[in-house]
Amino acid sequence: MASWTLAYEGFDPDQEALREALCTLGNGYFATRGAVEESDADETHYPGTYLAGGYNRLVTDIAGRPVENEDLVNLPNWLPLTFRPEGGEWLNLPSTQILVYRQELDLEQGVLRRVMRVRDREGRETRLTARRLVHMGSPHLAAIEWTLAPDNWSGGIEVLSALDGRVTNSGVTRYRQLDGKHLIPLIAEEFGEDGLLLVAETSQSRIRIAEAAQTHAYSNNERIKSERQFRQDHGYAAHALSFEVAEGSPVTIEKIVALHTSRDRAISSPEQAARNTLRKSGRFAALLEDHTRAWSHLWRRCDIVMEGAQRTQMILRLHIFHLLQTVSPHSVDLDAGVPARGLHGEAYRGHIFWDELFIFPFFNLRIPEITRALLCYRHRRLPMARWLAHESGYRGAMYPWQSGSDGREETQTLHLNPKSGRWLPDNSHLQRHVNAAIAYNVWRYYQATGDHEFLSFYGAEMLFEIARFWASIAVFNPIRGRYEIRGVMGPDEFHDSYPWSDTPGLDNNAYTNVMAAWVLGRALEARNHLDAERRTELDESLGLSAEDLVAWDEISRKLMVPFHEGVISQFEGYERLLEFEWEAYRERYGDIRRLDRILEAEGDTVNRYKASKQADVLMLFYLFSSDELGHLFNRLGYSFEKELIPRTVDYYLRRTSNGSTLSGIVHSWVLARSDRAESWMQLKDALESDIADVQGGTTPEGIHLGAMAGTVDLIQRGQTGLEIRDDTLRLDPCLPHELQGLSFRIRHRGQWLDVEIKGGRITVSASESWDGPSRLVIGGKSYPLGAGEVRQVACHYPQRGDDRAEGG
Repeated sequence: MASWTLAYEGFDPDQEALREALCTLGNGYFATRGAVEESDADETHYPGTYLAGGYNRLVTDIAGRPVENEDLVNLPNWLPLTFRPEGGEWLNLPSTQILVYRQELDLEQGVLRRVMRVRDREGRETRLTARRLVHMGSPHLAAIEWTLAPDNWSGGIEVLSALDGRVTNSGVTRYRQLDGKHLIPLIAEEFGEDGLLLVAETSQSRIRIAEAAQTHAYSNNERIKSERQFRQDHGYAAHALSFEVAEGSPVTIEKIVALHTSRDRAISSPEQAARNTLRKSGRFAALLEDHTRAWSHLWRRCDIVMEGAQRTQMILRLHIFHLLQTVSPHSVDLDAGVPARGLHGEAYRGHIFWDELFIFPFFNLRIPEITRALLCYRHRRLPMARWLAHESGYRGAMYPWQSGSDGREETQTLHLNPKSGRWLPDNSHLQRHVNAAIAYNVWRYYQATGDHEFLSFYGAEMLFEIARFWASIAVFNPIRGRYEIRGVMGPDEFHDSYPWSDTPGLDNNAYTNVMAAWVLGRALEARNHLDAERRTELDESLGLSAEDLVAWDEISRKLMVPFHEGVISQFEGYERLLEFEWEAYRERYGDIRRLDRILEAEGDTVNRYKASKQADVLMLFYLFSSDELGHLFNRLGYSFEKELIPRTVDYYLRRTSNGSTLSGIVHSWVLARSDRAESWMQLKDALESDIADVQGGTTPEGIHLGAMAGTVDLIQRGQTGLEIRDDTLRLDPCLPHELQGLSFRIRHRGQWLDVEIKGGRITVSASESWDGPSRLVIGGKSYPLGAGEVRQVACHYPQRGDDRAEGG
């Protein structure tokens, strides 16, 4: 079962933070890092628990300057569980002799296991087998099971089980000078014969969090009569259980925990709800059975089976696993976005960026209800986006680059370069392309689901307001006869200004302009999908006029796209920048992913060079087929020859440092049909980015959810050429040589379709109720596809060395 298990042998303090992030357990409502139960936050461990949408805002005075941040709050720690033999010390891995240690994350069941044997100072050896779950079926429950076996001793043992609300947000070193004390402890008490209750509240957002726990010891499935002592501190409640153990006779400790907050629906109070949920919970075995069943239902929808690449299979499942832990069917009733670093740590302070662009395709094809809920998070913040546009002098809606609780701009105005120790201006809020990403997500969701009611009541309003923003930021240049968008940043992020200008921002970023033109066209198209009454309602409520629609059409045809040397320019003036000495800097520094920090520490700036952090122009080839791009460019009045794609791809691949985990996703995608061997290598690098922490310390602060989702999408769509357009299902596989077979399921407009690619054949099986595309196109040939049909087609895709350069 290696393809279902992430396993670690031995205890390595230096790797513990990475393991904790990758072994996080969650259910879309809350998640807890994979820290060992007996640990506190220190230089080795960081036990963090995070609630979807659980933010709090604090102001810190730094050198007389108030700095305000909104953080995803580290909730009270429900994990604490430890033991000691009578007269001995509490279990502490760094100071204990570890004889055996193995940790496993079971991806199929959603269970974290640990097996170890330790020896204390008195020579007493004890075996411990631990299992932990955060319940996927019942989102307010979590549980721990310990099986303790004294190997060479008998006598008294003490087990300490606690709820600890004395935690802070301190999981990211560079944030520690900022105030991280978000919780105000309110209640720490025991209830009934065996219950603990801890209640805390966030200091500004006033979210009340209640955790209830009960801990019991069992021998041969019978509860052990133990002496129970209540221990209490401010923000801390614990039970100490004392009982006798015999050499070679295992005992089982079960800790069941319920977590509720004031954000929950259908409760009277969080504390009462936590007590009630705990009372109804049952024992660990019963919880595990229900939990495993819930995961089996998710895997039935979401698994992708690969043949011939076992480690790749495991990592792919790990990525799917973390996607489903961050946003799950439980997210549907929540007002929460999808944080770029998951619910796995405190990097980026739990904010929501544009990573949805990479995440939603996975859910659109499997659980589109989740995409709908996450798009509603954006719709609820449409009034704030309107206000942000108004404050900047624009019309419509301008969504923030970083979003949190209420949708205001959470991007800091300064950021720290750890290489130089200097605080620098942060202009990343100028990445206006986040608006295009939201509009793109709305439209792709509608295409995948046919959810007309969503488009009518939510999606169209967002599309129209984002279109109005693009129309207002675009300025007509009468000399060129074109509209221009000035003073923005593209996805690249290295370039935030011209080296010859003191004003932040760049002009006519190609990606931004093309996406703006696409959004304007989709807004006009969306109007045709609305009934006349709804169109009238939106026109009246938004104040849309016929002149607005004429302007949208004109701007969508006349936005400027810069070119140089036969390729699309990243932005106007790009050709004036200097070429960068890539090899010299690789020899000097080795890892130059964060070239911006290296150059700034040298007193230079990356703004002077043709050097990108991540894919920018190439994002266009990632988001659109060559046919779609051809239509877009022709509409804009530019010729679009297919040779433009490989020329542009080659140009920017040689000028990108891949300082973002998202970059490899895009590069692998655009190379899939022109250089399958290199595409596969880029995909493998992207798959390894978190599990191997290739950026050197970023993953312990939280996984890169967009990159994880992107690898899954690369397999399900990029490597298969899967596309549904014009009532036609298209498949054009380009599997790498190393991948011997691939099978998965997709859901299109409520109906399931099974796809298998193996041995030079594609097998497509439609469900009995299939009413999706009636035609299947494989390798340019068209076949009928009806309900209940199984269509098997021989296919040829180039083998190693037979690749042909062509558009993506």
